[in-house]
Amino acid sequence: MSAPSVSEQTPAHPAAPARHPLHWRVRFAFLSLIWGFSFLFIKVGTGGFAPFQVTFGRLLFGTAVLAVAMVARRERLPRGARTWGHLAVAAFFLNALPFSLFAYAELTIPSTLAGICNATSPLWGMLLSLVALSEDRPTRLRVAGLGLGFLGVLTVLGAWQGFHGLDAGGTALALLASLSYPVGWIYVRRTLAGAPASHLSLTGGQLLLATLQLAVVTPLFAGIPSRLPVLPLLAVAALGTLGTGVAMLVQYGLVAEVGPTTATMVTYFVPVIAAAAGVAVLGERLTWSTPIGAVIVLAGAALTQARPRARRAPAATETTSGIPSTPAEQATTV
Repeated sequence: MSAPSVSEQTPAHPAAPARHPLHWRVRFAFLSLIWGFSFLFIKVGTGGFAPFQVTFGRLLFGTAVLAVAMVARRERLPRGARTWGHLAVAAFFLNALPFSLFAYAELTIPSTLAGICNATSPLWGMLLSLVALSEDRPTRLRVAGLGLGFLGVLTVLGAWQGFHGLDAGGTALALLASLSYPVGWIYVRRTLAGAPASHLSLTGGQLLLATLQLAVVTPLFAGIPSRLPVLPLLAVAALGTLGTGVAMLVQYGLVAEVGPTTATMVTYFVPVIAAAAGVAVLGERLTWSTPIGAVIVLAGAALTQARPRARRAPAATETTSGIPSTPAEQATTV
């Protein structure tokens, strides 16, 4: 999936966005495809590079795309040491850590399973928000969705047969990666809400810092690649350029045009596409429990995002910095 960013919403009182030549449904489908294929790209990339090298390449290509966009739109990086400090933490939890965990996970688990694990982010988000965000009160429907979602996880993993044939370490890494996203979002919500910089500026700074973090870690733990195999290199380039950089820009446009609720519905298509790509392109095998469990996970995630009608108000779902105000709106992650 794309790099989750510090900002996925427009300001509370944005100017009307310019009409895009492509219908929003076309862009929505494109976003679903590139995020769904991201897990395939990770799998192919780790076939030729170490996981940290894959993550560093992904961030490098993604940052380059956002840098070009910032120059084209005459945007500047954020200012202030405090903002950069918070962005460094956000970069770790929203980019450097989960991207690396997914890369390591796919050394031993199929890209299909990694994509389904990614879909648990809304479940983790709701669970954490009940503890960390006092204003995010549970409802019976959302609690039921949480239970249903984790039942789906157990179904995917084949709990009734003792997780037979499953690599526990790789699966745990993928689930930790999915958990990292809402941890980062809760931190962002507490520290960067109201930041004066634009969403593109904040995200550009965030990706830049994540790239620098991997630039330090990668040589220490993975070294420098001794060769550059073509197919894995192309996969990493596609993962960073399309699945991270371009995906962010497309998502911004969608949120501005159709709102965060509709835009984040892409979450439900990503594991489906990831599974289809893994089976069709990589020849990965699916047991009956994988698609059934995935449907249960997505149904649970949908319920956790339900909001009482009485609480629905535009002012409650946006902030001046464009930071999503609920874990549900922060759930689009890859």
